[in-house]
Amino acid sequence: MSALLASASIGDTLTSFFNAVGQFFSDLAAVNWGLLLLGLVCFGLNLTLRSRAFFNSLRAAYPSVRFQWRRIWGAYWAAVGFNNVVPARGGDVIKLFLTRSSIPGSTYPTVAAAFFVESVFDATVGVFVLIFAFTQGVFPKPPDFAKLNAFEISYFAQHFRFTLFLITLIAVLALVAFALLSSRVKARVRQGVTILRDRPRYLREVASLQALAWLARFAGFWFLLDAFGVGGSVENVLLVFGVNQVAGAVPFTPSGAGVQQALLVKVFAGTAPTAVVAAYSVGQQIAIAAFTATVGLAAVIFIFRFRSFKEVISAGRASRDAERDDRRDAEAGSEPRATEAPRAPRARA
Repeated sequence: MSALLASASIGDTLTSFFNAVGQFFSDLAAVNWGLLLLGLVCFGLNLTLRSRAFFNSLRAAYPSVRFQWRRIWGAYWAAVGFNNVVPARGGDVIKLFLTRSSIPGSTYPTVAAAFFVESVFDATVGVFVLIFAFTQGVFPKPPDFAKLNAFEISYFAQHFRFTLFLITLIAVLALVAFALLSSRVKARVRQGVTILRDRPRYLREVASLQALAWLARFAGFWFLLDAFGVGGSVENVLLVFGVNQVAGAVPFTPSGAGVQQALLVKVFAGTAPTAVVAAYSVGQQIAIAAFTATVGLAAVIFIFRFRSFKEVISAGRASRDAERDDRRDAEAGSEPRATEAPRAPRARA
């Protein structure tokens, strides 16, 4: 019975999502394409600023190594573009491999730890965004998520004990995994967050850029809300931020597609007609996904000389396996093999 109910919920979510897609394409003539383009430019600025902050974190971790921001920028865009079209955040694996292969002598633990640096500022801002969203009277409270027409989040809201157990289990496993790491790996992890120990430098080279990136993202959503007829305002943009925070916690669809669509329809029910909000919820996601995926793929081809995201993932897996084998050889006392990342194939003309 539970399986049948889950299947029905998934079906309802998909039906609602594709109905919104149909609404978007039927209302294309009503979209203000100039504002849509401005919104995408702001999103591009947002990612560019964030990639520079990530680059600065890596420079602090590897102060004596020279590497190009262009490659870190490309890795960042490739990851975001992939995550916007494929679920389960596989783009993070792409960013990890492309970044590691761009920094001579770098290691996966150090690069992965550098991911955490930008999450400090984002988590802080995210808390204030959620507090604002939940105090406006239009954002559903967590217990009401079970009533949303989005299987990914309604299932967890309906099974709160299971959700609490899952969160606890993940936290415990993360702590156990860190405890089991060798001292050498722990040292590399600490190396990745070096910039956090230099507060003035962190504020100057990371937090300040992230603040500007949030402002660019704010402007981007404002333009998109106006482009689709919902209406841009400080309150509406912050509510969209809140929706994205919740949807980002459920990575079972690209950018939490079903959750975003269900929440936006609920949140803006009194602001614009349901058909307009549904068209916006899907339209802005399609526009952002197409834009970031196109730029990300171009970076993969022209900067890293791969022909597809699939080739990047395959090369990344081969590189991680080689590094793991080398570590085992070193621990066994035998001579390690070369750990250089696989050479990227040249793109076809």
